[in-house]
Amino acid sequence: MSKHLDSKDSGSKPSGSNSAVDASPAYHLDTLAVRAAVDKSQYGENSESLYLTSSFTQPDSQTAARRFSGEEDGYIYSRFTNPTVASMEKRLALLEGSEACIGTSSGMSAVLLLCMGLLKSGDHVVCSRSVFGSTIKLLGSEFAKFGVETTFVSQTDTKEWKDAVRANTKLFFAETPTNPLTEVCDIKALSAIAHASKALLAVDNCFCTPALQRPILLGADLVIHSGTKYLDGQGRVVAGAICASEQLVREKFIPVMRSAGMSLSPFNAWVVLKGMETLGIRMKAQSEQALSFATWLQTHPKVSKVYYPGLTSHPQHELAMKQQSGMGGAVLSFDVKASSPQDARQKAFAVIDKTELMSVTANLGDVKTIITHPPSTSHGRLTEEQRHLAGIEQNLIRIAVGLEHLDDLKRDLSLGLDAI
Repeated sequence: MSKHLDSKDSGSKPSGSNSAVDASPAYHLDTLAVRAAVDKSQYGENSESLYLTSSFTQPDSQTAARRFSGEEDGYIYSRFTNPTVASMEKRLALLEGSEACIGTSSGMSAVLLLCMGLLKSGDHVVCSRSVFGSTIKLLGSEFAKFGVETTFVSQTDTKEWKDAVRANTKLFFAETPTNPLTEVCDIKALSAIAHASKALLAVDNCFCTPALQRPILLGADLVIHSGTKYLDGQGRVVAGAICASEQLVREKFIPVMRSAGMSLSPFNAWVVLKGMETLGIRMKAQSEQALSFATWLQTHPKVSKVYYPGLTSHPQHELAMKQQSGMGGAVLSFDVKASSPQDARQKAFAVIDKTELMSVTANLGDVKTIITHPPSTSHGRLTEEQRHLAGIEQNLIRIAVGLEHLDDLKRDLSLGLDAI
């Protein structure tokens, strides 16, 4: 069951148990991605309903009072209880194998809710230094102002994670594969280290989604999503989510959501809900495209290195194939050859600007192939030293491979590579 569908604290409406996907745990992920949702309305709609309303009427004052106090279940206000959002949460929770889920307005608001719900002044976080740039800024700068200290460590060296643990360590935060270098961490190993120190492990599963990787089944306590990416799949809306235990969602996250309101809109939740219906086939097709594309790039004379977990040359290839259902995902990065650091950025820009088909934007997860320069976009707010420590140099280009014909994508990128 999902999130505050069952939570008295949330004041949301129970989903009931007459759905076939609730009745049997034997359904495959592709079936859950299409069928899991809260109960149909009295009209019996086949496509899940979109409830565009800010509030819900109550039968009387006493009922309203009980529902607002949490004594009785029922939808009351869409800042924290809405049937469409609840359907999205339920579906994602079942896909991830978590007890519960809470939707948020964006992927970064999910990280914000995670930190606000779990951390206080004096607490310590251990985080990979290779995570998304905004996550580094949020933990390393914004929460530092409120007395939460973060130690950034190697994504792949478990000894650094273990050595960083303190008596006040409350949270481990990892992203796997990382953006943009696709480094893969050992979720089981990090889980063991975190739990030995009584800390929780949160894993950002944006690149893989539950179609390829299910961190909770590998020992993670929380899974973070930017629904903006592959869960939606077509670059239409901004959304986020945290998957976790029912207790964490009910006791730690819903109270913060009610007060702070980093709410997922019903419309955006509905779009993500519909996007998840094709998640499995999209991730499989885009992963296959990405592997072929990465294999081709490895042989290109203008490319010095390709970063993609599906390649046997990737340092964590074997681990990735175990954790990621044998697929590398749809995101790859590569370094263009450059004669000097000053030349590197110019060469990368020249390659990107010559493309005609690929979209030059910092998003990913779309069926349209996207090309970007991470040092000046997604990681542009970091210092040069922070980027260097994370292995992100000025000649790096990231591609999120879509569903166009592979020959067209190769031809398009060749326009840039052949020109430098």
